[in-house]
Amino acid sequence: MNRVGMKLFTLMIALSLIALMEWSYLSQWSLMQHINNALIDYAFQYRGEKRADDRIVIVDVDERSLAKLGQWPWSRDKIAKILYHLRDAGVGIIGLDMVFAEEDASSPDKIATSIGIDKKHLKDYDAILAKAFQETPTIAGFVFNFDAPTEDEAPPVNAIYIQRNKGNKEMLLQAKGVIANIPILQESAYSSGSFNTLPDSDGVVRSVPLLFSYDGCVYPSLSFEMVRVLSGEKRVTIDYDQNGISAIGVGEMTIPTDAQGRLFVNYRGGKRRYRYVSALDIYNNTFDKGMIKGAIVLIGTSAAGLLDLRATPFDSTYPGVEVHANAIDNLLNSDIIASPSYAKGADMVAIVVSVLAIWAALSLRWILLSFGLVVLILGVGMKCYYDWMFQEHILLNFAYPLISALLTLMILTFVRIYQEYRQKELIRQKFAKKVSPQVAKELIQSGKNAFSTRQSEVSIFFSDIRNFTTISEQFGSASALVAYLNSYMSPMSEIIIKRKGTIDKYIGDAIMAYWNAPLAVADHADQAVQSAIEQLERLKEINRELREKNLPKIEIGIGIHTGEAIVGEMGSEGRSDYTVIGDSVNLASRIEGLCKRYGAKILISKATKDRLKGSYDLRKVDRVQVKGKEEAVTIYEVLGVKNV
Repeated sequence: MNRVGMKLFTLMIALSLIALMEWSYLSQWSLMQHINNALIDYAFQYRGEKRADDRIVIVDVDERSLAKLGQWPWSRDKIAKILYHLRDAGVGIIGLDMVFAEEDASSPDKIATSIGIDKKHLKDYDAILAKAFQETPTIAGFVFNFDAPTEDEAPPVNAIYIQRNKGNKEMLLQAKGVIANIPILQESAYSSGSFNTLPDSDGVVRSVPLLFSYDGCVYPSLSFEMVRVLSGEKRVTIDYDQNGISAIGVGEMTIPTDAQGRLFVNYRGGKRRYRYVSALDIYNNTFDKGMIKGAIVLIGTSAAGLLDLRATPFDSTYPGVEVHANAIDNLLNSDIIASPSYAKGADMVAIVVSVLAIWAALSLRWILLSFGLVVLILGVGMKCYYDWMFQEHILLNFAYPLISALLTLMILTFVRIYQEYRQKELIRQKFAKKVSPQVAKELIQSGKNAFSTRQSEVSIFFSDIRNFTTISEQFGSASALVAYLNSYMSPMSEIIIKRKGTIDKYIGDAIMAYWNAPLAVADHADQAVQSAIEQLERLKEINRELREKNLPKIEIGIGIHTGEAIVGEMGSEGRSDYTVIGDSVNLASRIEGLCKRYGAKILISKATKDRLKGSYDLRKVDRVQVKGKEEAVTIYEVLGVKNV
């Protein structure tokens, strides 16, 4: 296959790969999504940690607090005390990453009721916490159930949600049930939000829902509701496009989301990037009041035993409460990474560009340059995606262009290696009997196109057995004649090959060979002449052996001419050969035919004589007009090598 054909073949492979990857992208293969998620995680880890918003503080129900205040859940009066201490310190807003779904069984009035004692003057811890809800800027938490319906009533919605351009399909995550706070608490809270964090299929939390759909109504997440309350806005807009939800608006804030209204979390780093205060210190009122004044406080836990740890791109044991802190941070600072509406089209274009770029690089003739460009393309591509994500806040699909490029690299490299292997094997097979093994090896290692057609100066050799027709009639069988002929042809061929010649063909009893192709031979005229001289010497030994076997003697004539000829692979498709053609070939054949007329063993042209570098015993024979040539040609007989 020539170079143009090879390019077209590899282009067809590249186009087929583009079609496959585009189909895969539209089919949303889960494997590719896993790869993309992993690449996103690596990008976060490469970026490293980023400064967290100092306004956000986490009150941590940590191991120390559990050791001093008892196992979880604590009595509700302790939670109330923590809320009051935060209020007194001037807290801005409090979000509870917890739900009080059952009455406090440790409450004195509940204990009294259970044993039949008058509870009139005993404390009701649930009522105490309810009063704290009323008297502090607290946003209560609740949980949606996505597996089965529940009997709890959903909390009230304190905002107006307007869905614009919504079709018939519900795009928000739809819950089947809700686990809410007990009524006395839910009714006392100013507002509430769900603290569900739904991980991706690999268990890593990369996005958090901002809004949910339940029983025909829209409900906020805890982080979204805290930001909305801080903004003082009552009106929330949900904008749709052809793909689903495109953005959520709160006042002048526009929050880009995915099609299901989820926020891609731009994590600030590993765990404990935000300021943490032990819940025990808040309870004992021994904390730094300046840290809390005006702060956005989330009350949650980092204790492993309370099972609120999540996997994130940075950490496999990340406190769930800090996921909400990151979401609030992103919303407050408009530091949101999101996929734009054109992301799908951009991803599909990126697949095409990545495949064709790698194809173009690998189509170059120079291997080192090709692979250098491949490395550059991959490096620049990944750098662009990284910059788009963290500088332009545009999230595109990392996996598809990268995997498309790598598959193109692997497949086309294999094709290139296989093609080179076939080319080398073809060279080996083609020249196995034409040249020496060393020449064949040099051809293979040179990396050159040995079969390319070119015009070159060559020394062309013809030899022929005299009176072969008469000799052949003396043999009673074809096999005996072939054995006789081979006893001559084999040593003659060995001499030609040893002398760096290329055997072109055997024409009955004749041998055609040439020098200076396919590899250059600096002294090609000398090598051809010395080959002829050695063949005559070797023929003497062959004839002695034939005489001992009572077989006919062999006499040969050799003609050599040096001149320009066309060298290369010639013939029809599937039936071609590496050969030489041109007037020089015809002239060499004619000179060989003159040997019998002049009674010479070796005749060479003047052109060959002029190229000789060694010393030879030459005799000028004649200036003859050969058939097919307008000008006369001077020929010389080679008598041997001069003794110096």
